[in-house]
Amino acid sequence: MKADSEEAAPQEAAQAAAPQEAAPQEAAPKESPKARRSAAPAITNPWARPQRARRDQPLLSREQIVQEALALLDSDGIEALSMRKLGARLNAGATSLYTHVANKDELLALVVDAVFGELPLPDPAGAEDPTVWRKALEEVAESLRACILRHPWMVSVMGDVGMIYFGPSWMRLGEAGLALMETAGFEAHDANDAMSVLFGFVIGTATVEAAWLSALAKSGRDEQQWASEVMPTVVEATKDFPRLHRLYTNHMPEELDAGRDSGFTKGVRLVLDGLEASLGEGWKH
Repeated sequence: MKADSEEAAPQEAAQAAAPQEAAPQEAAPKESPKARRSAAPAITNPWARPQRARRDQPLLSREQIVQEALALLDSDGIEALSMRKLGARLNAGATSLYTHVANKDELLALVVDAVFGELPLPDPAGAEDPTVWRKALEEVAESLRACILRHPWMVSVMGDVGMIYFGPSWMRLGEAGLALMETAGFEAHDANDAMSVLFGFVIGTATVEAAWLSALAKSGRDEQQWASEVMPTVVEATKDFPRLHRLYTNHMPEELDAGRDSGFTKGVRLVLDGLEASLGEGWKH
C-alpha cells in the first residue's frame, strides 16, 4: 500500500503541474447603440458655467479667451484652433484656459454665439403691415449671410450637434424673430416654422458661398479669374445639354459676386412670398 501511494504521488503532482484546459468563456454581449450613446460625453452648457474669480495678474477672462479665439479662427481657420496655440497667443498655458471652458467644443460654442451677437434684432413695431415684417426679415437674412461670409470657418461647426443654437445671442435673435412674426399674425408654432424655413435657406446658401470663397482664396484666384479660366470648358461641356448651354452662354452675370447677391435676394423674397401666402390660412401640418 505504501508503494502504491508513493507511486501515485508523482502522478498526482504531474497532473497538478500539467496545464489545465480552460473552461469555455461566454462571448461578451454586444454593446447596444443605446448603451454607446449613453457612454458618449455629455453635452454641456458653457453659458451655465460660473465665471472664475479673477485673482492673479496678468488677468484672463472668458471674454478675452473668446475674442482671441475668434481672431485666430478668422485669420487662420478652424484647423488652426487648439487650446495650446490659443494659450500661447494669450501668454497663458492651456491649463489656464480650462478653468474657463471645459473643452474645445465649449469654446467654439461661445465663439459662435459671440459672432451671432453681431446680428441686429428685428423690431416688431408696425409688423401688422406685411411690408414692415418682410423688410425686417430681409434685413435679418442679409445680416446673417454677411456674418457667415465674414467668418467662413463657421460652416464647419454650424451643423454640429451641441449648444451653438442655445446661446444667449441666438436665443435673443430667435425671440425677436418670433415676436415679429406673431405681431404679423402668425400663430406661435407657425412663427417658429417660418423662422426655421428662413434661417435654413440663409444658412444653407451662405454655407455653400463661404466654402466656395474659401476654396478660391486657397487657390490664389478671385471669382473673375476663376470664371475666365473655367467658363470656356463649361460652355464646351454643356453643348449636349441645350438648357444648361443657353444658361452658361447667355445668362451668366458679368460680375459673379453681384450675381450671388441678386440670387440670394431673389431666394429670400421667394421664401417671404410663401410665408405671406400662408398667413391667415394656417400651415398644413
